[in-house]
Amino acid sequence: MQFDENKLELSIMELFENEGYTHQTGQDIHREKTDVLLPELLATFLRHRYAADFLTESEITSIITQLKNISGSDYDANKRMLDLICNGFTFRREDKGNQGSCQKDLFIQLIDFEDPEKNYFEIVNQVEIQGREQLRIPDGIVYVNGLPLVVLEFKSAIKENTTIEDAYKQLTVRYRRDIPELFKYNAFVVISDGVNNKIGSLFSPYEFFYAWRKVESTDKDSDGISSLMTMIRGLFRKDRLVGVIKDFVYFPDSGDKETKIVCRYPQYFAATKLFESIKSAIRPSGDGKGGIYFGATGCGKSYTMVFLSRILMKSKDLESPTIVVITDRTDLDDQLSKIFLVSKAYIGDETVECIESRALLKEKLEGRNSGGVFLTTIQKFCEDIKLLSDRSNIICISDEAHRSQNNLDEKTVITDNGVEHKYGFAKYLHDSLPNATYVGFTGTPVDDMKAVFGDIVDTYTMKESVADGITVNLVYEGRAAKVILDQKKVQEIEEYYAQCEDEGANEAQIAASKKAVANLDAIIGDPDVVAEVAKDFINHYETRIQEGATVEGKAMFVCSNREIAYFLWQKIVELRPEWNEKKICSDGEVLSEKDKKELKPIERIKMVMTENKAKDTKGLFELLGNHDYRKELDRQFKNIKSNFKIAIVVDMWITGFDVPSLDTIYIYKPLQKHTLIQTISRVNRTYKGKDRGLIVDYIGIKRAMNEALKKYTGGENEEFEDTDKALVIVKDQISVLDAMFNNFDSGDYYNGSPLKQLECLNRAVEFVQATEELEKRFMEAVRRMKKAFNLCSSSEKISKSEKDKINFYVAIRSILFKLTKGDAPDITTMNHHVAQMINEAIKSDGVEELFQVGKNINFDIFTPEYLEKINSIQLPNTKIKILQQLLQQVIADYKKTNKIKAMEFSERLKKLVEAYNNRHLDDFTSQVLDEVTKQLNDLLNDIKVDKEKFKELGISFEEKAFYDILASCAKKFHFENQYSDEKMKDLAKKVKALVDDKTRYTDWDQRIDVKAEMEADLMILLDENGYPPVPRNEVYNEVFEQAENFKKYSE
Repeated sequence: MQFDENKLELSIMELFENEGYTHQTGQDIHREKTDVLLPELLATFLRHRYAADFLTESEITSIITQLKNISGSDYDANKRMLDLICNGFTFRREDKGNQGSCQKDLFIQLIDFEDPEKNYFEIVNQVEIQGREQLRIPDGIVYVNGLPLVVLEFKSAIKENTTIEDAYKQLTVRYRRDIPELFKYNAFVVISDGVNNKIGSLFSPYEFFYAWRKVESTDKDSDGISSLMTMIRGLFRKDRLVGVIKDFVYFPDSGDKETKIVCRYPQYFAATKLFESIKSAIRPSGDGKGGIYFGATGCGKSYTMVFLSRILMKSKDLESPTIVVITDRTDLDDQLSKIFLVSKAYIGDETVECIESRALLKEKLEGRNSGGVFLTTIQKFCEDIKLLSDRSNIICISDEAHRSQNNLDEKTVITDNGVEHKYGFAKYLHDSLPNATYVGFTGTPVDDMKAVFGDIVDTYTMKESVADGITVNLVYEGRAAKVILDQKKVQEIEEYYAQCEDEGANEAQIAASKKAVANLDAIIGDPDVVAEVAKDFINHYETRIQEGATVEGKAMFVCSNREIAYFLWQKIVELRPEWNEKKICSDGEVLSEKDKKELKPIERIKMVMTENKAKDTKGLFELLGNHDYRKELDRQFKNIKSNFKIAIVVDMWITGFDVPSLDTIYIYKPLQKHTLIQTISRVNRTYKGKDRGLIVDYIGIKRAMNEALKKYTGGENEEFEDTDKALVIVKDQISVLDAMFNNFDSGDYYNGSPLKQLECLNRAVEFVQATEELEKRFMEAVRRMKKAFNLCSSSEKISKSEKDKINFYVAIRSILFKLTKGDAPDITTMNHHVAQMINEAIKSDGVEELFQVGKNINFDIFTPEYLEKINSIQLPNTKIKILQQLLQQVIADYKKTNKIKAMEFSERLKKLVEAYNNRHLDDFTSQVLDEVTKQLNDLLNDIKVDKEKFKELGISFEEKAFYDILASCAKKFHFENQYSDEKMKDLAKKVKALVDDKTRYTDWDQRIDVKAEMEADLMILLDENGYPPVPRNEVYNEVFEQAENFKKYSE
């Protein structure tokens, strides 16, 4: 007995029942199949909640109709609906009350957020919903008061060829396209196989779906089967679910993307715990210390602040406080500000502004007693020490609070003019807003933050963030020994770190630190050393590019000071002058019209730092540029297609600068503790194809890194992974692959002519397809090997023969991937020479056209010459894969005009492919493979015959599409004998003419009125022609769907 999807589904239903949900199956519910709401349940809730307001039955019906009538694009409709659900709405009452008097408008909330137990929670599985294309049956729907707020899709964990990504595609592609009405009400979706369980927004990429791994914030993370129970207990507990839906589903006010963010569990716990801490800290009863959130760099603190701001602003207890968000940037034009400025509706206050001066902040605060969100920089508080406001309902949220907002103490500084008394920024801030409550957000807390913000309220470490897939792991590669050959100098660098154990803790240590830095700069600024660094960097960077070990070629080089940075730049461009030439993009890059507008001619390597006219040499000053120029550099570096690939920096961009595609950072600067962690975290952001962030160390910071890691991972005894581990994996997987290919003669690849190499590659592709099990083992072993090789591609410990083997196996995998998937992910991340060889291998075997499949091919694939070319391929498994993919494209094209026939052919192909995929080495002889090939060719020929059948029928190609759907429905509903073939052809012509007439306007598919009119006229036409003999809604729906599908693709 297998634990299949049905068993998983039932076990999940039971878990929901344990949380107090009512469980029903779709068959238990009386409803129209086109209705996604449970209107009776919603009516019951409204009846009870507004009993004292004497809400009438007609008013309840009116409210439900109002919800059903919300329309627009999938995204806009969902945004409007969630606004009504989360924020409530005003309902205009019927004119007369019971005594004939006018009634006041009534504020309606569809969910009782104050008392969750007063809501109706139901989990329903196997709900049949009539879609545009076919009947759809989501695995599970969570209804709250009859509103379908969560949709769940399950896949079996024991089936190797299905994953939760298949569940994601089912929801976000097929279901979204076919039953959009269901997702109008949707807060979030769940994908699960029982072991892997993730939640996310319908509009989010798969990479942004995450597990809910804790019930309470103090729990340990759970994985595997237990994570399923954790998700249901932690997220679907009744009070938790309505809380998440109300305050933790974010839409921006506007934007050109479908942005919808569902909180991750660390964001939920951080925001809710800080909220409770703030409530207890507000003066006069509290001490004004709202607490600290210690969240790993890159874990989404910006959105956590926005979530917190909404809870604060919507709180009845706090009565709309004023929120001041303080950053340690000199510039407010950063990511945090941009997010807040488009979050007015979500936060619940129309006043969200960036404040550029202290005087303006004073003016804004004086003019209000509550409300408002103001973003400013900590530097503004040093412009003056006077009081800004003594109100106690002001909440100060400090971003990166460890950097400058943590010092209340006085400092005595002796200067040439005498003794000066100075204070930290925090002192000026507290004097300006003495009764405010202060909250600190940081990725790297320092000890004296407690005096300003109080205790750490919640923690989310780097290790947890990596485990959750929110950030990627960091890998260390030490190269100091390659460029600093004098061991005495290496020893001096180590002494520097010994001197700087507590950077900036007191004046004496600061002085000692400055002296040590000066000594260190003399070592690392030595012209010979910098020249060696430049040479090694070029070799390392180019090797990673050549071997495809970097996803987009973006790298950051952090230097100790401006002079060293400038000298390094000079040495690099001296060796690679072409890197200093302005270009729009790299050679071979394909640009869209949007790209052409956004990209600017720019050098491959740039220095990014502020200009200093007083100190910079003429050459350096001319390279830098003003504020606007640096903003353009910011935009170009973040654009993956820009020619700007390498940024040399000193202090800029090493904190608060997010470039997800950046995967390599080179360190040539002494860094300590929180600054070190912040800097290396520039490469920890997730990005497609990026498995790790690589830290290349030219100065010897490994010990300092590991000490910092221990400090900022909750005291866990962790150390950074280094490239030696990757080397072990590479060598292990080469051994595994060599064993697989023990009986394969690969000599021609390594020793033969180019033609022999190509033939060998194609034979190798055929060899690994002997069984599905061998194919899977091979693909996984190469994937692991290449992943590890990306981290250590420039290591001298990998021999030339090993690199040749790596490229051989990667080439085979890429060709095989193309045969099965239509595109190869490795093609952009592999040795350039091998990539070219793969293309040649494809051409040499006569299947070049295959790789145009799916790219709107312009030639006739049904010509005898083309089919003969495919069938002349001597490698049977390869030939079958080609025919399979070709058929998929042909059927997809046919579906655009004739959906019903395409679906029939698709089902035939599916059965053939399943039989082939279940092949075993013993029973799949050449005769069997020939039979599979014959069946695929037969299917291709049948499609060709069917596409030409309209001539025989005496109707047009387009009319045949309607003839086929009419004939199919007649057969499906058993009235084919009651409706003659001639009448069917005549009716098909009439339907085609009607559809052409109703869709003559270019925006017909966006016009609800036109579509409704076409549907009504189709029903009348069919009825007038006695089709079907007994009226059936299902028949009308299928004919209308064919009509809509036909016009959608015929324009």
